[in-house]
Amino acid sequence: MKLSHKLLKFTEPLTYQRGWRRAQRSIFRVPLRPLLASIDQERLREIQQRYANSQAGYAKYANVEPWLRLNRERVQDLKLHRSMPKRVLDLGCGGGFFLFILKKLGHSVLGLDVGHIALFTELLALFGVPRVLWKISAFEPLPDFGHEFDWITAFSVNFNLYHPSKRRWGSAEWDFFLRDLQRHLAPGGKVFFGLNPLFDGDYYTPELRDFFLSRGATVERERISFKNGLRL
Repeated sequence: MKLSHKLLKFTEPLTYQRGWRRAQRSIFRVPLRPLLASIDQERLREIQQRYANSQAGYAKYANVEPWLRLNRERVQDLKLHRSMPKRVLDLGCGGGFFLFILKKLGHSVLGLDVGHIALFTELLALFGVPRVLWKISAFEPLPDFGHEFDWITAFSVNFNLYHPSKRRWGSAEWDFFLRDLQRHLAPGGKVFFGLNPLFDGDYYTPELRDFFLSRGATVERERISFKNGLRL
């Protein structure tokens, strides 16, 4: 690639934003070693041995270190390692890596997910992360959690997929969902979604992108961030 092309790419907003996040991660670090040291290594080895020869796709999560690295970046990008303690709800929490790190940083955490993957249940118990069993469905409200949250997050979003047709949610489904989330947000609460790509490689239709923007989101590729709350 020619130097002129490299310079042009660096001036693009997406390249700059991602580069700035990487720079901030290197400045405001979250050491990984203390996180790993706080895990019961004997229980972790037992879990890893049980899934060592498993052909299931989710077995990869038993190797916790790379997933802690990934979720450390998520914590850093949301600046939750530099904030006062918050109440955080993570939708589709999986094995609880993101919430485990937040818990170690002093935040109050709660996960929400379906419970059919035994490995995730074991990891959540290992990490001491609480979870509510629930399947998110279009036009159905979330359960009552008993209190409001300062942050509601969801990474690698999959709940917006109809099965078995694999059709994605449109503006109507997302509008209902965001209005329901609003009742779970504390004043000044924030929302972040990390979307999975569509089958054509995009993350949303132009219409859905306009919908997110109309509700007050900052849209950056797969990142849908409501830093100033929801505009409903």
